[in-house]
Amino acid sequence: MPSSTRASKSVTPNPLPAPRPSAARPGLVQRARSHRSLVLGAWLTALLIAAAALSLVWTPWSPYEMDLAQKLRAPSAAHWLGTDPFGRDIASLLLVGARSSILVGLIAVGIGLCVGAALGLLAAARRGWVEELIMRLSDFMLAFPAILSAIMLAAVFGAGMVNAIIAIGIFNIPIFARITRAAANSVWSRDYILAARGCGKGPWRITWEHVLPNIMPVLIVQATIRFAIAILAEAALSYLGLGTQPPQPSWGRMLSEAQTLMFQAPMLAVYPGLAIALAVLGLNLLGDGLRDVLDPRLSGRR
Repeated sequence: MPSSTRASKSVTPNPLPAPRPSAARPGLVQRARSHRSLVLGAWLTALLIAAAALSLVWTPWSPYEMDLAQKLRAPSAAHWLGTDPFGRDIASLLLVGARSSILVGLIAVGIGLCVGAALGLLAAARRGWVEELIMRLSDFMLAFPAILSAIMLAAVFGAGMVNAIIAIGIFNIPIFARITRAAANSVWSRDYILAARGCGKGPWRITWEHVLPNIMPVLIVQATIRFAIAILAEAALSYLGLGTQPPQPSWGRMLSEAQTLMFQAPMLAVYPGLAIALAVLGLNLLGDGLRDVLDPRLSGRR
C-alpha cells in the first residue's frame, strides 16, 4: 500500500508592515506662518517700521512748517487726515512721530538689554555675594519707574528726548538683569554644562558658548515686549512735556495738544491714539508669538 505523503505547504510569514514615516516636526518657519498672533503682530510691526522708513525720504507736507490759515482743516485730497491747530499736516506728523517712537524704543531697549543681560549673566556665573549684590541693586532700581526717573532728570538737566531715553533705558536694566539671571540659572543646572566643566572650560567660556546661546530666545522675546512698553512710555513722557520736544513731532505730544480741542476736533486725539495702540498691539502680539514659536515646550503643544 503506497504511503500517502501529505504535501507540506510552505508557510511564508507575512511581511511586516512598512514603517510609516513619522510626521516631520514643523520647522521654525512653518510654525511661524501658522501662528496667527505672530503673523498679525509681524504685519503691524512692519507697518510701523515702513511708516518710519518712509518719513526719512518723503512726507506729504513738511511736519515742521506751520500755516495758521490752514488750521483745523477737515481731511481732503491735499491733507489726507486734516491739519492740526497750527496748520501742520497730521499724516506727516504721524509718519515722523513713528520715527521718534522707534528711535527712543530701540536705544532704550538696547541699553537695558546690553547692561541688564551682562549683569544677569555675571550673577548666574559667579553666584554668592556677587549675585546677591546685583539682585539687590536691581530691586533698588525697580523702585524708580521711567516717568519718575524722567522727572528727576528733567529737573536737573532739562526735558528732552535724550533724558527720556536714559530714563526708560535705566528702568529696563533691572528687568533684563532679573530675567537673564533666572534663565541662565536654569541652563547652569543642565547636564551639558557639567560636561563642559569636566572638559576644563571656565565659567566665562561656558557663559559665552553655552549659556548665552540657550537663553537668547528668552531675551529676544523680552526685548520685543519691552520695545512696546518703551513706545508707550515715550508717548506718556511726551504727553507730560518730558519727552520729545518741539519742533520734533511725537505721538504723545500730539495727544497733549489735542486734549483742549476734544469737542471741536475730536479726531486730533483719535489719530495718534490709534497709532500708539496699533504699534503697542503689534509688538505685543509679535513678542507673544515669538515666545510660542521659539520655546520648544510651547511649540510642541501646537
